[in-house]
Amino acid sequence: MLPRAYWKGSLKLSLVTCPVALYPASSTAERTRFHMINIETGNRLKQQMVDSETGEVVEKEQKGRGYEVAKGEYVQIDKEELDAVQLESNHTIDIDNFVPRDEIDRRYLDSPYYLVPDGNAGIDAFAVIRDAMKDQDRVALARVVLSNRERIMSIEPLGKGLLATTLRYDYEVRDEEDFFGDIKTPKISKDMVELAVHILDTKASHFDPSKFDDEYENALKALVKQKAAGKTIKAPEPAEKPGNVISLMDALKQSLKGKTPARRSAQTSRPAPRAAKKAGRSTARHRKAG
Repeated sequence: MLPRAYWKGSLKLSLVTCPVALYPASSTAERTRFHMINIETGNRLKQQMVDSETGEVVEKEQKGRGYEVAKGEYVQIDKEELDAVQLESNHTIDIDNFVPRDEIDRRYLDSPYYLVPDGNAGIDAFAVIRDAMKDQDRVALARVVLSNRERIMSIEPLGKGLLATTLRYDYEVRDEEDFFGDIKTPKISKDMVELAVHILDTKASHFDPSKFDDEYENALKALVKQKAAGKTIKAPEPAEKPGNVISLMDALKQSLKGKTPARRSAQTSRPAPRAAKKAGRSTARHRKAG
């Protein structure tokens, strides 16, 4: 049974519309979570809001929102003023245009959702929009109001349905030059690069998320199970830290000992298309804002 839909409305392309439902494509519900408790009584703790200056507890009717305009100075924003600028949802995902898939910079991708037909009405229109995108290998850029805020979405075919991913705005993505600009360009010998390429060949593979184990989550579950059974937990001995690497060339050679390069398939050896930041930012800047 499907969980409750996060959002319901219509998918609109020009004059073609169809009822759809939006479901989160990811979930953290299975993660181990802890509550704050009183270690003497075992009772759960409740949080209280406290005035940072007086230390007094602030009651619900005294709570408000403020924007810091200077150190320790806030301008108060009332709920009615916030309501005035929030967008009212028309429950429509409006497709503005279609772009090549590789023009969407992955840094702009935010949260994924499954977009499915809501009932049998309009399923033909849903299939037409989906299959047209498959045929052209294009991704739709659309606007939708979620939680009173307009979001931009990329929509692409996924199996019999559609994958909708909210996108970050241009101001939310940091410029890589701020972080990479000071990286020096050392002189690296061709032999070192070739050795590194050989190491990459020995680790050539395909993306399979089922092979990734969340070791910390597994350890947490085991810890809780043992504690619930009344067992005493002993901290493991700290792992011995490896010595400092003296020579990069020696480290590369040592990494290759006893390893055989994997056979490279056409898919593995073909470089993936690289989305240009500039193209992604240009797309973001030209989106219609409401």
